[in-house]
Amino acid sequence: MRSSDGNTRDLVTARPGAGWDYGLCRHPYHEIEEPKGPHYCVYNRRHMAVYFDDHSTEDGYWTLRQRAAVLHTGEWPLQFEGPDAANLLNKLFTKDILKLKAGRCAYGLACYEDGGLIVDGILIKLEEDKFWYAQADGDFYSWARAHSAGMDVRISDPDVFVSQVQGPDSLKILEAASDTGLPQKFGYFASARVMFGGQDVVVTRTGYTNELGWEFYTEPHHDAAALWAHLSKAGKPFGMEIFGLDAMNIRRIEAGILNAGSDFNRFTTPYDVGLGTFVDEDKADFIGKAALAKTPRERRLHGLKCDSGEPLISGAVLSDGEHAGTVTAGATSPYLGYGIGLALFETGAFKPGDRVSVMCRDGEQHTAELVEPPFYDKNGEIQRGKHIDIPQRP
Repeated sequence: MRSSDGNTRDLVTARPGAGWDYGLCRHPYHEIEEPKGPHYCVYNRRHMAVYFDDHSTEDGYWTLRQRAAVLHTGEWPLQFEGPDAANLLNKLFTKDILKLKAGRCAYGLACYEDGGLIVDGILIKLEEDKFWYAQADGDFYSWARAHSAGMDVRISDPDVFVSQVQGPDSLKILEAASDTGLPQKFGYFASARVMFGGQDVVVTRTGYTNELGWEFYTEPHHDAAALWAHLSKAGKPFGMEIFGLDAMNIRRIEAGILNAGSDFNRFTTPYDVGLGTFVDEDKADFIGKAALAKTPRERRLHGLKCDSGEPLISGAVLSDGEHAGTVTAGATSPYLGYGIGLALFETGAFKPGDRVSVMCRDGEQHTAELVEPPFYDKNGEIQRGKHIDIPQRP
C-alpha cells in the first residue's frame, strides 16, 4: 500500500532524540532551511524539501516562473574514475557516452536486460577518465558495481550534493556570484568550474524545470555556510528564494519531465514513456539493447489536460467505462489555469486528442484530454534562453 491516499502523505519531521534515522542524510544547507519550516521527503536516503511553511506552493511556483528559485535536491552523484570509466558507462547507458566531451553533460538512461528502466540522471564528464552521475532515486550503485567486474574503474560516493538555481534571472545570479563572471561557452548541458567567493565549484546548465537555470555541486571540502551566504547575497537583488519540490513538480509536469519510479519503472521501456530519442539504436552494445530492438515503439505515457479537476496520483483512467491506465503525476497549473497530469496506459492504442475519464482529487471522475508533453514551449526555448517573456501571475 502506498503511503499517499491523495489527501494525506508521510513526510519527514525533526523530533528530539537519537537513533532510527540510520542511513538518512541531511544536506549541507539543512540548517539554512530550518527556519523556513521545511517538510521533507526521502530521496536516495537524502532529505529533500517538499514544501515550506513560510510560503505557499503557488508562491514558490511563481518565484520560479518570474524570478529565480533554489531547490537543494536529493540527487546522488556517483563518481566513476579510471581508464575504463567511459567504457563501463557506455555499457550501462542507452546513449553513446564515448562521444561525450569533457566539460559537457549528457542525459543518462539505464535499462535492465529486458529493456525495463532502472533510473535516469545527469552525467558530467569532468575529465577524460572522471565522471559524476547525478542519479535520480533508484538502485544504481550496486548495478554499476556488478557490471564493472574485470574493468579498471573505481565507483565511489564523493559525498557531493546537488542544488538547482532555476528561473528567468538565474544566469544573472550566476554572473553576479561568479568571481569572474559567466563561464565561457556555458550553453545548455555544459559544465564548468567557477569561483564563488574564492571557492571552486562545479556548475552545470541543467535542471528539472525546463526553465532557464543551472545547478551547483557542493563538495565535502567546501565551506557550505560561506558558499550559501555568497550565493544568497548575489541572488537577493533578483528575489531569489528557496522553494520546495511541490512547486517544482507543477513546472516539471508542464514540461513533461519524468520522475523515476513513478512515471517510469522496471516494467516500462524508454519507448513506452517517450524517451526513445535517448536510445542510440546504432550503438555497438549496451545493457538492454537486444530486448529494446524487439519492443513496441508506441508511447503509453501521455499528458492529461483536465479543465474541471486535478488528476489524482494513482487514480484510475477509464475509456468507455473500462480501465485503461493510471495517473502517475497530477497538479493544478497556476499558469495554464487547469488540472494537468501524466498517465501511463496499458496499451499504446491511445493518442493525443483522445478523451478519457480521470479520477481527480475530489474523488470524482472528470473528463480529460490527452496531450503530448510538454504542455507549452514545445521546442524547449525557455531553458535555452531563447524565449524570455516572463508570465504574469493571474
